[in-house]
Amino acid sequence: MTLDIPNLKDFDARLRAEAAEEPSLEVPQGEPKSKTQIIAIYGKGGIGKSFTLANLSHMMAEMGKRVLLIGCDPKSDTTSLLFGGKACPTIIETSTRKKLAGEEVQIGDVCFKRGGVFAMELGGPEVGRGCGGRGIIHGFELLEKLGFHDWDFDYVLLDFLGDVVCGGFGLPIARDMAQKVILVASNDLQSLYVANNVCSAVEYFRRLGGNVGIAGLVINKDDGTGEAAAFANAVGIPVLAAIPQDDDLRRKSANYQIVGSMESQWGPMFGALADAVGIAPPVRPAPLSQDGLLNLFSAETTGKDFVLVPATDTDMRGKFAGVKVSLEVVYDAV
Repeated sequence: MTLDIPNLKDFDARLRAEAAEEPSLEVPQGEPKSKTQIIAIYGKGGIGKSFTLANLSHMMAEMGKRVLLIGCDPKSDTTSLLFGGKACPTIIETSTRKKLAGEEVQIGDVCFKRGGVFAMELGGPEVGRGCGGRGIIHGFELLEKLGFHDWDFDYVLLDFLGDVVCGGFGLPIARDMAQKVILVASNDLQSLYVANNVCSAVEYFRRLGGNVGIAGLVINKDDGTGEAAAFANAVGIPVLAAIPQDDDLRRKSANYQIVGSMESQWGPMFGALADAVGIAPPVRPAPLSQDGLLNLFSAETTGKDFVLVPATDTDMRGKFAGVKVSLEVVYDAV
């Protein structure tokens, strides 16, 4: 059975052309108000950065700060947590819909409020179409048109996926869009690998004349084993908070409940984090090598004592292995 899809060739050509485009980092930059701290938060997917950010932003607002939270992770889970599980329209999907209707995007189409926090999601492309990093760039271009640099906030918090620090995902670091970066990690190798990768990106752009630094590390799901704290010490950044591995926190996070409030038993912890985030200076990290990262863990945990054994041509040929006939001429000694 053959599906008759009109203009399939044109559609395929558009996808190929889009995939071939190199994303640009040339997003127009204006000067934010001097009092505004723009902070990018990076962490491995699933490590809890959205949980940390939603509660941190709510706590900051409760402490009298004007806070704008911008979700830059294609999963769009930051605002979902803040809004009790409800998904808000993303900037990308709203822009596409409005453009098709010949209309302009308005603030009220993409920005929503809870507990004094203003929040929006950039969103991401449809599955199999487009580039997430390019979508972020497009989102910031639209924010420019909406007057981003004229807005009056004490804090602008950007939630970025840290697994990939390139293209649009590296925008705050590569173009000095943020004054500082906060890392979220746990006591596991994969999340610390991502944190170290972000440190490497920061150091790379500092060598090129950039000004963004790492303000510190938030340890989430802290089980007390100490690897994340050892990592922070090794790269030269402070630990801003250690959020414990606790069943109450796990349950409330899964149910989209905000705990960053003085009405919660966890309020003082997030209040202390809010204070630390506000005053922590951006510092230049000293990223670790892969072996240095492995050395934070025991050999039983990571297999760091494994010795690389080179493969041979015979290994690769398998059952086809045999003596190769040589065309080299060998002369007998006279």
